[in-house]
Amino acid sequence: MRTGNGFFALLFAVTVVLAACASPAVRFTHDEIKGYSLDMQEKIIKGEVMIGMTAQEVRYAWGAPTTVRVIESPDGKQREEWIYSDLVGYKRRLLFVDAKLSDITEGLFLKSQQSPVRQQGK
Repeated sequence: MRTGNGFFALLFAVTVVLAACASPAVRFTHDEIKGYSLDMQEKIIKGEVMIGMTAQEVRYAWGAPTTVRVIESPDGKQREEWIYSDLVGYKRRLLFVDAKLSDITEGLFLKSQQSPVRQQGK
């Protein structure tokens, strides 16, 4: 019985599918970014983000986020949280304040890891 060849064929097929999923989609055209500084164009082309970027610059660099959440803020500033997730569970969290990227957090987050609920008076 030759199960080794079937295993390698399946492994190859899975690798091809994962590589296709991981390859970046077209996020922008040259005309869309030509108005930015050369430094910003280079960052976008390389897929790099940095504090101070606008939401549109981040979309050009990384594409659309997996989820977007508008955060209510008592100080009146507009806040949005963007989450980029991959299949393994690695996430990148971007926080925009008044339409500018102000914080980047990344790491392996498990769905089961949530902060405990605290009850008052106990």
